[in-house]
Amino acid sequence: MAKIIKQGRSKEETAQNDAQVSEKVSQIIKSIEKDGDTAVRSLSEEFDRWSPASFLLSKEEIERIISGVDEKTIEDIKFAQKQVRGFAEEQLKSMKDIEVETLPGVILGHRNIPVNSVGCYVPGGRYPMVASAHMSVLTAKVAGVKRVIACTPPNQGEIPAETIAAMHFAGADEIYLLGGVQAMAAMAIGTETIQPVDMLVGPGNAFVAEAKRQLYGRVGIDLFAGPTEILIIADETADAEMTACDILGQAEHGPTSPGALITTSESLAHETLKEIERQLETLPTAEVARQAWEENGMILIVENEEEALIEADRLAYEHVEVLTKNPDYFLNNMTNYGALFLGPETNVAYGDKVIGTNHTLPTKGAARYTGGLWVGKFLKTCTYQKVTAEASAVIGEYAGRLCQIENFAGHAEQALLRVRRYGKQLESNF
Repeated sequence: MAKIIKQGRSKEETAQNDAQVSEKVSQIIKSIEKDGDTAVRSLSEEFDRWSPASFLLSKEEIERIISGVDEKTIEDIKFAQKQVRGFAEEQLKSMKDIEVETLPGVILGHRNIPVNSVGCYVPGGRYPMVASAHMSVLTAKVAGVKRVIACTPPNQGEIPAETIAAMHFAGADEIYLLGGVQAMAAMAIGTETIQPVDMLVGPGNAFVAEAKRQLYGRVGIDLFAGPTEILIIADETADAEMTACDILGQAEHGPTSPGALITTSESLAHETLKEIERQLETLPTAEVARQAWEENGMILIVENEEEALIEADRLAYEHVEVLTKNPDYFLNNMTNYGALFLGPETNVAYGDKVIGTNHTLPTKGAARYTGGLWVGKFLKTCTYQKVTAEASAVIGEYAGRLCQIENFAGHAEQALLRVRRYGKQLESNF
């Protein structure tokens, strides 16, 4: 049985905070439904101290902003986007349209059709997440989405130039300097100046995540992405410096970000606790990371790999690093995770920023039923059917009887009409 060395806040405490967020988001959405651009501008002034003549950046403004970005930074952005684009293109190749003849004269198929318009949210604030532009805008474009718009907030009244550059190079058709719930609601509902989209994607803070949840239905979403999570599965071959470093590397995202260690080594568990304290003394983002660790950190000691697997699948965390002798055991057997990072040579930062896999991933246990953002999220797999007269006469008899079992007289008549019409037509041909 797993031994708990450290655990975070209770589910009751988390639920109470979620309820407060939900009420605030609901009020903001209602205000934008009622007052459109006026409400968006008021909210932007309140939360971001930002009220430009237009939230939409013109082509000239974008070019001017990008011209001020360091050339090496532009090269780095383009390198990362090349990796993300390449992997997304390979994923797209795996999705095939199909057409098969299941019975003589019965042709069934499906087509993978891109959604028409997508709104991408790229977080800003304390951490302007440049990489989210690659993950959302670029991936949507690879999927074939015709209109991709992107929103990011100003940073204390300043324009996040690197994020704007990334959005532009990723292929955004419209770029808005607008953040928070007001950006999500404006993209989903539409205003006098923002045409609504069919789908919202991208990570964000608790308020942005709740906005996606409340707007889901009137628009599609990628997934419910809450505070980022990291789980490290380790044995005696791992070292505390690495486990502590990688946990704190995610804890700095925000005070509600969970970090966990599941290990077969009791000595590693205790060494990691000490090492986290040591690294917090010098980490520039220690104030945030310490709160996240103290309130949401967890360490479990397990007997063996099999028990580690059970506990890891139960947690169903977003990012899972495997620092064991045989990482492939978890690749072959683990079922609930957002993304796996196998072996000490890789880490979450690679996946978050540059290696090519998508960093918008399921949190809060959603990995039990969904994977992360990828080209397939932007595609609708839509079926179709074509039937010859002869096949319709045959299938119609089965359909008529099955509809009558369910007391659907009108359904049955649809089928029997074809039997009468095409059955006679076939008889007259002989």
